[in-house]
Amino acid sequence: MTISNHITLADIRRMPVGEIAALPADQLALLKEAADQQFILARSLSDWIDGAISLKYADRAAECRHEAAKDTGTIRFEDDGVTVIAELPKRIDWDQALLAQIAENIASAGEDPAEFIETKLSVSERKYGALPESWRKGFEPARTVRTGKPKFRLVLNEELR
Repeated sequence: MTISNHITLADIRRMPVGEIAALPADQLALLKEAADQQFILARSLSDWIDGAISLKYADRAAECRHEAAKDTGTIRFEDDGVTVIAELPKRIDWDQALLAQIAENIASAGEDPAEFIETKLSVSERKYGALPESWRKGFEPARTVRTGKPKFRLVLNEELR
C-alpha cells in the first residue's frame, strides 16, 4: 500500500527500526494509520473465519464432548486430514449472598470457612471437587457453571509429525 510518494508498509518491513524512527512525523502518522487499518481488516477477517469454523464444527464438537461425557474442556477429532481441536472453557460464578450464608453456617459449626471459601466469596473448583458429597450439595445452590467462548484450532496432520 503506497502512501502518496512516501514509504509503504511493504517498504518498512525491510527497514531497521532506527531508519523508521528517523522518518518525518507525518510519514510515521500515515504509516501507523495504514497499519492500524490493515490490522482492523485482518482482525475482522479472522473473526469472520472463526465464525465459519465454529458454525462448521460446533455440533460435531458437542457430539464428541457428549460421547466423552464432558461438558467443557478440550476434545479432538479428525476431518479430512485435519485435526480439529475444540476448546470450551468452564466459567464458574458463585452466588455471593448464598456463599456468605454458607460461610456463616460453617463458622457456626465450629469450622473455618476460609478453608473452603476465598475472601471474594468464591470456591475454587479443586476445593469444591474435594468436598464431601454431603457438603457439596449445600454449596450447589450458590454455584453457576457457564461456558466460555468456544475455540477451535485446525492442525494439518503433516504438522503433527
